[in-house]
Amino acid sequence: MDGPRYLSFRDDRTADEVNPGRENRVALASALMDSFADRTGLNGGSERRYLWTDAFALCNFLALRTATGDPRYDDLASRLISSVHGVLGKERSDSSKAGWLSGLPEEEGESHPTLGGLRIGKPLAERASGQPFNADMEWDRDGQYFHYLTKWAHGLDQAARFRNDPGLLTWASELADTAHRRFTYGAGAKKRMYWKMSIDLMRPLVASMGQHDPLDGLLTCLELQKTAAMLGGDSRGPDLSEAIGDFSVMIDPGSLATSDPLGIGGLLIDSYRLSELVRTGTRRLDSRLLESLLASAYHGLRHYTQNADLTAPANLRLGFRELGLVIGLTALGLIDRATLSPAAQRHCVDLDRVGKVRRDIEEFWIYQDNRESQAWVDHQDINEVMLATSLIPDGFLFRQEKPRLMA
Repeated sequence: MDGPRYLSFRDDRTADEVNPGRENRVALASALMDSFADRTGLNGGSERRYLWTDAFALCNFLALRTATGDPRYDDLASRLISSVHGVLGKERSDSSKAGWLSGLPEEEGESHPTLGGLRIGKPLAERASGQPFNADMEWDRDGQYFHYLTKWAHGLDQAARFRNDPGLLTWASELADTAHRRFTYGAGAKKRMYWKMSIDLMRPLVASMGQHDPLDGLLTCLELQKTAAMLGGDSRGPDLSEAIGDFSVMIDPGSLATSDPLGIGGLLIDSYRLSELVRTGTRRLDSRLLESLLASAYHGLRHYTQNADLTAPANLRLGFRELGLVIGLTALGLIDRATLSPAAQRHCVDLDRVGKVRRDIEEFWIYQDNRESQAWVDHQDINEVMLATSLIPDGFLFRQEKPRLMA
């Protein structure tokens, strides 16, 4: 099917407004990330941290350092890492507790800032023990999300590769190990995991299991292992073999499909990650898992394109969710299809057919008038950071085999 057209576009748009070239994509991404740095305190002032957004932002700063050669993006990446650990790795300012979430003394905690996990960064304090559950309020309450921890671990892992920095890998591995130990429970085939935990990781706040959390945990731990092998030398943190085994048994290939654009994008990103691990010999997996990921993404994308109102004005749309799909479709294009099974190749062809929506969604949000809507402004940080990722996906998606940058 052809991609939808957007009624809110002017007829006099320039070519670069519709489909900017590489130079202009980098320029727009730079402007978006510079604005983000100013707003959230990386250039001074009050720090405002949110773990999901910051994970993508870290990868974007790495990509901009490579694309522009400007060392200030190295500095911004370093400041962001320090800020995330110093804010989200410690107790809330309105808490009766203080210090690192790990409970370690200040100096030791600074050396291992991820051992206690990282807070989400939500505006409201977490639900107190015994306090009634309110589904609407829970979205705005703090705590720890497993899939946010793995996103930050991925960002640290990418930074370790870009910079040839084993210390960053250690922090990523310690975070992945903590997430595995605290979020999972049960044994063997009955192994399960919680979706949201308290800040101290002592009690579940949402006990159900995230649809894609075991998959995300598996791929993140496998990538961390691969980075350790790339950097060489001594062990780069805890052994993640047990985590890899636990996450593997929790994945249900038949229940991965989703019609949420952000979730579909995540499935496509994970398809690329898995295909790279298999292609490079890091992991020998049954090809059926990759086939299931691609098939689930296809069914979800087909449903989404048939039912979503992509002619709706910007004020009725959530940019970051749509842009997550754009990033996923970009990842789909990076898969080396010659290495895939015939079934996986067929799924990729099906995805290509319905994936034409990628360009239209990206064009819609590149157009500045659509980024002036209240819906965009209400989620400005996450919207702008994920638009920047769609423009320069190198830092988030690419897994170079040799470090590019030196710290």
